[in-house]
Amino acid sequence: MSDIRQFQTHPEVEIATESPLAYSRQRSGAPAITVSSQVMLRERPFQGHLTLRGGAIVLDEALRHVLGLSLPSQPHGLNHDDSGERSVQWLAPDEWLLIVPGGEEFSLETRLRDALGDAHVSIVDVSGGQTVIDIEGEMAHAVLMKFTHYDVDPTVFPVGKGVTTGFAKTSAILRRSSASRWELVVRRSFADYLYRWLLDAGEEYGIGVER
Repeated sequence: MSDIRQFQTHPEVEIATESPLAYSRQRSGAPAITVSSQVMLRERPFQGHLTLRGGAIVLDEALRHVLGLSLPSQPHGLNHDDSGERSVQWLAPDEWLLIVPGGEEFSLETRLRDALGDAHVSIVDVSGGQTVIDIEGEMAHAVLMKFTHYDVDPTVFPVGKGVTTGFAKTSAILRRSSASRWELVVRRSFADYLYRWLLDAGEEYGIGVER
């Protein structure tokens, strides 16, 4: 631990912060959700994002001990805790994405490192570079089909699956957390682009944005 430098991304001072989509909502608008809205968007900013790399066995044991959450047992798997607020997703054979409520990531990283001891692993806090956009509604699937390269048919994309794939002219992590809700984990620098793309793709379905 003495050779590891950690950074507390939630300092104990009052600093004004804005979500990655704050300017986008001002510039491109945020259509209200109405009774005719068949697609709804909601940003879930300021969450804790940690990428974990290393051996699955040691990381799984540490995660179980610290968070009571297991690594997905299958490629593209997505596991949530009982509250649904914390998740871990398979990204690659030795890489996973852990998302927790904002403010937990620093303490969680410290506890994981303590539990892992001298194990050869990597834990990187990428919270400031990503945000999550929820897409819900009866036509959410139709909107996704307009600009993702991946087959999002429910028969091949069940609940509990997540993939990194192309979206329009960029990329994002697409996750299906429930039968009606999809999640996009996007880079902060592409958030505005994808938001405007979603508004355009969902206009025919009366897309609305939760404010």
